Amino acid sequence: MSGLLGARTCSGPGEASDIKSPLGTRLREPLTEARFQQLFGVAEQEPELAAEPRAPQLCTLWRRRARACSGPGAWHLLLARLPPLRWLPHYRWRAWLLGDAVAGMTVGIVHVPQGMAFALLTSVPPVFGLYTSFFPVLIYSLLGTGRHLSTGTFAVLSLMTGSAVERLVPESLTRNLSGIEREQLDAQRVGVAAAMAFGSGALMLGMFALQLGALSTFLSEPVVKALTSGAALHVLVSQLPSLLGLSLPRQMGCFSLFKTLAAVVTALPRGSPAELTISALSLALLVPVKELNVRFRDRLPTPIPGEVVMVLLASVLCFTSSLDTRYNVQIVGLLPGGFPQPLLPNLAELPRILADSLPIALVTFAVSASLASIYADKYSYSIDPNQELLAHGVSNLISSLFSCFPNSATLATTSLLVDAGGNTQLAGLFSCMVVLLVLLWLGPFFYYLPKAVLACINISSMRQMFFQMQELPQLWHISRADFAVWMVTWVAVVTLNVDLGLAVGVVFSMMMVVCRTQRVKCLALGLAEGTELYRPLRESHKLLQVPGLCILSYPTPLYFGTRGQFRRILEWHLGLGGGKVIGEPVRVVILDLSGVTFADAAGAKEVAQLASRCQDAGIHLLLAQCNASVLETLTRAGLLDRVTPDQLFVSVQDAAAHALARLEHTGPKICTVWV
Repeated sequence: MSGLLGARTCSGPGEASDIKSPLGTRLREPLTEARFQQLFGVAEQEPELAAEPRAPQLCTLWRRRARACSGPGAWHLLLARLPPLRWLPHYRWRAWLLGDAVAGMTVGIVHVPQGMAFALLTSVPPVFGLYTSFFPVLIYSLLGTGRHLSTGTFAVLSLMTGSAVERLVPESLTRNLSGIEREQLDAQRVGVAAAMAFGSGALMLGMFALQLGALSTFLSEPVVKALTSGAALHVLVSQLPSLLGLSLPRQMGCFSLFKTLAAVVTALPRGSPAELTISALSLALLVPVKELNVRFRDRLPTPIPGEVVMVLLASVLCFTSSLDTRYNVQIVGLLPGGFPQPLLPNLAELPRILADSLPIALVTFAVSASLASIYADKYSYSIDPNQELLAHGVSNLISSLFSCFPNSATLATTSLLVDAGGNTQLAGLFSCMVVLLVLLWLGPFFYYLPKAVLACINISSMRQMFFQMQELPQLWHISRADFAVWMVTWVAVVTLNVDLGLAVGVVFSMMMVVCRTQRVKCLALGLAEGTELYRPLRESHKLLQVPGLCILSYPTPLYFGTRGQFRRILEWHLGLGGGKVIGEPVRVVILDLSGVTFADAAGAKEVAQLASRCQDAGIHLLLAQCNASVLETLTRAGLLDRVTPDQLFVSVQDAAAHALARLEHTGPKICTVWV
């Protein structure tokens, strides 16, 4: 039952073997695990501290840390936590400075209109988008390890923050607020947004303290791309009222996208023709310019700043035509000059916003770490995920003191930074200089900027996220499972909301991993004639099989979820479940455990029970190529009470040589292995 049709059979016991030996080989005796350790020794173990009392053990740990924070240890820690100390001494001033300056100023010019646009998406006044385009960028330049990463306002985070702000600080149903009431409402919303930045920053710092940078691996690429693509659709729909000049409350909760669409269609007759015209003209300029920048990125010395041109044209048009007074076009208004006074966010808000801060922290880290990894691989350097947690945690925490809302790395400006010739984090400082000029002196020039233009900038900046759907056919071709994860996450984000969609995507992707371990098949192995290689029998009909010998490879972790499958497969191959045995009964079985990366208590007990059942059935069980951690778990589960150390081999070849000698009834039982 262990064989497959079409596989060749070796000579049986007592007959002359026709197996050809590999050319240029020599022979040795088979090695068990015990014999291997005898010959080559085991790794030296560090002295155990288990017997040491807990208090002295803690004192020893603190003494080690104290020594690490003195002299060379302190300098090493400083190098690890302040990346500019590592890359700045090796900075190529002549080769890189011009590129960093041009790229930084280009990104800074885009940060100005984009920051104000994303502030409206966050439901706070536009000037706070400029603050969020300054302080986080400055802090990340000092602490981040991503040389080509551009941080600041990000549409997905702005959407998530804005939904929470609108829910916690709703606007009056009458929507006819006086100037003082509007200022009070804005102040409350800014406080909630800053508290969310504080909360997400604190969570990321906690993750850094626990060294949880590896958590980024749980947010797979299909989940992140589906999340950002679905959120882009939310951004598009949420900006429709601003495009059409409609004053509508933001819809929250599940199915908010469809509720917003229904509200827009219902209120469409009340739209403003002036704002609709401005929106149409803005999109007619922004979309082609974006396309030109993408298509001719190699020929253009620097990308065309379409957003800046649109902002200048719209501001001049609104000022000269008095669109704000004649047609009631909504404008940005006065941008306060300078910086806000540092203010600790209202900590009383933290319990209310903690549930919203957690997904924001996860999205911030996932998007930033994945973007940094992409460009690190492209330009051959490495990033530190834990240091990224520290950088974004400190960035959000400190910037919240200056009334900034949650921020992260951004797809559009990062791509723009690379295309414009950026090389290091120094480009972020040049970007800050541009935003600083606007905050200190150029703010009044944006007074007459129509808010509809900012909505168009929001939509046009989503281009890259929408076009991620073009990768779906390729993803279907590569992996149907990843395609399913992408689609489920996207549908959940669109139909529910960004927070729940992220949770659904992560849970579903983890379920897919578990399901893949459930569907792995146990492989029967045969010998490739003239070699020492054992390959799955289903791969070739020329592989050799010895009657009475069954070699099985189980290529998946052995845990509570796979123990039932493991038992059924072994019963079928060995005829232990009462099934009819085809051909000669199995007398020796070799279980190749090289693919078992870990085993839990349930899986280890299953192997021990298998050993007992094989012993009762007269089948000699041999285990091959079991890694140290799995072997230790099996030993603790009582495996060595049922098998001897002579049944544990270092490789399938060694176990097979031993098995062939055991099956040989005539002649001296001398077994050798080809090497």
